[in-house]
Amino acid sequence: MSELILRAGRNCWKVADASRARFFVDGAAYFSALADALEQARESVLILGWDFDSRIRLKYAGERLDEFPALGDYLNSLAARRRRLHIHILVWDFAMIFALDRETVPFFGQDWRRHPRVHFRMDGSHPVGASHHSKIVVIDDNVAFTGGLDLAKGRWDTPEHRAEDPRRADFNGAFLPPHHDAQVAVQGDAAAALGEIVRKRWWSATGRRLRPLPRAAERWPEGLAADLTDIRVAIARTEPAYSGMKEVREIEKLFQDSIEAARRWIYIENQYLSSVAIGEALERRLREPDGPEIVIVISQASSGWLEGATMDVLRGRLLKRLIGADQYRRLRVYCPVLNPQSPSCMSVHSKLMVIDNRLVRIGSANLSNRSMGFDTECDLAIESADRPEVETAIARFRNNLIAEHLGSSSEKVAAILHRTNSLIATIRALRGNPQRSLTVVDSTVPDWLDQVIPTYAVIDPESPVAPETLVEEFVVSERHGSASGALLRGLLILAVLFAFAAALRWTSLAEVLNLDELAGSAAWLRYDANAPLWVIGAYLIGGMSFFPVTLLISATALTLNPGLAIVCSLLGCILSAMLLYAGGRWLGRKNVMRLAGRRLNRINRLISKQGATAVTAVRMLPVAPYSLVNLTAGAARVPFRDFVLGTLFGMSPGVTGITFFAKQLEQVIVSPSPFNFVVLVAILVLMFLAILGLRRWITSKQSLGKRRISRLATMASSR
Repeated sequence: MSELILRAGRNCWKVADASRARFFVDGAAYFSALADALEQARESVLILGWDFDSRIRLKYAGERLDEFPALGDYLNSLAARRRRLHIHILVWDFAMIFALDRETVPFFGQDWRRHPRVHFRMDGSHPVGASHHSKIVVIDDNVAFTGGLDLAKGRWDTPEHRAEDPRRADFNGAFLPPHHDAQVAVQGDAAAALGEIVRKRWWSATGRRLRPLPRAAERWPEGLAADLTDIRVAIARTEPAYSGMKEVREIEKLFQDSIEAARRWIYIENQYLSSVAIGEALERRLREPDGPEIVIVISQASSGWLEGATMDVLRGRLLKRLIGADQYRRLRVYCPVLNPQSPSCMSVHSKLMVIDNRLVRIGSANLSNRSMGFDTECDLAIESADRPEVETAIARFRNNLIAEHLGSSSEKVAAILHRTNSLIATIRALRGNPQRSLTVVDSTVPDWLDQVIPTYAVIDPESPVAPETLVEEFVVSERHGSASGALLRGLLILAVLFAFAAALRWTSLAEVLNLDELAGSAAWLRYDANAPLWVIGAYLIGGMSFFPVTLLISATALTLNPGLAIVCSLLGCILSAMLLYAGGRWLGRKNVMRLAGRRLNRINRLISKQGATAVTAVRMLPVAPYSLVNLTAGAARVPFRDFVLGTLFGMSPGVTGITFFAKQLEQVIVSPSPFNFVVLVAILVLMFLAILGLRRWITSKQSLGKRRISRLATMASSR
């Protein structure tokens, strides 16, 4: 008997018995089986997810769209029909950046949640910037489902992946793109163990404990054939260190051990491919003369411009390393296309791996750094343990996946694979289908994009980020160049104003604009005794409307005398900051973090722990919108005294510099002489150099602090 890969305490939490198991490919099969299983629920339904939408339907009668009720209505009716049934739904408390893609119900009262035994909560119990990513449904602690599929819009699809399927339409009627995914169902002790994971998450997120159920009679959905019976199922998790809980990295270790154990084939489907640890494990196997073939099926490009400009770059870097290590030509990276004549890669959302005919794993974990140590994840793995019927089921599942992508049959895939003993050769032989195929992924990214995208620690972290690392993220690395970072946003506005002045000097714009009228348009304010009040009022309104503070300071300088302009700008900035600070405290951390998103979550961590020093640094370095920083500071409950002093000290240099720049700009507009232009350029260059100097000073302080910590650690370890 070969040595087992799955080992509790090393690469999984536990290995539990399951009387049945079933694999599901694509959402239609899973949702239908889930609906049948829910009908048999008696006491408990536990739903854990990254997303949830009460408007989706689990079943369709052919092409009819209204035969089965919406999920929220169905859960309500189910609770009403089962007097002892409680339904608990726990969904990630997401950042506002995802709001447009999600149901607005979690913010505005859950209109569908009418029954008192349907309990809905949002999970914010995780490190700043992390997410709850597991997708688990447990019914009566007896049947459980997990994998890559959330109960949300756009997940339902059939293996045909029709381009325009009304059953996969948005709630506004727009067709959503085809979606490929996978899920697994288990029954018995493995299901009860998944229930334990959900209850632990519920307690962590809400502070309330849910009691486990006594052993219930088995209620496997009628008519659902099992792929496997009487097996052992491993449960692997990722949990970040947070609020006294220790870090868990079982998923990463299971990936590494599984890749190391492969002898013939490694078949992977995943949404992402950026994990450094998994990339290194694959690279080692590719360098072996007799290592396994590695076939990876992913999307050609991530959904949305943001992912395309970040995760795709990280994937390109990793694939470049893997291709460089593939001297024996045993690596292929494909994406599925639905029309090879005009190829457009389909979205691959599944998170699965098959090792030889020996092991299959399905879960929520992407092949990304954050899934290895930052987000909460859950995967199931089944090992054959030299049982022929289990090996046959694992091989059939993999062959079904390949057949779907190639528009072929599982039997044909199995026959060619038996003859060639090569996944790559089998896929090559079946790629001629005019309707469906797999095409090689183009992993190249533009050099300029590769250079400006930061390192893994910023985009795809593998663990919670320490405060000192956050400062490094704000202070752009020297190797990326000054102009590529957020530090120069304020100077960009000034540069635009400078360009406007240059246009007045060297183009016909001065003939269109009456400069005398422009100069005198605000003259009345200079002689109004209430001018400071008007200006400060403008700052208060501008702060609440998120108007750029740099433009407000520039406008003040062009309107008032320099001394009064500096005083009024500082007072306006401080009072506006205080007003938004109070608003942030009133709204609370969760609401502000939803608005701010992940980037301002990092600012929250920085300023809440470092007080006035951090507030000063954030004010001096234009790293985030002024109004959002004020809201975040209030929500994070930064000490009020630290906040005001940090704002005063941090804004003073910038207000002074911008005021003198704007006054000189006025001189250029009124009297466009070469001397005035030289002075204007000099002021702009000095401000630029000041920001560079400040950035280098902070970087040097960080390096010094790291060296001191390293020396202390060395001294401590020598004792």
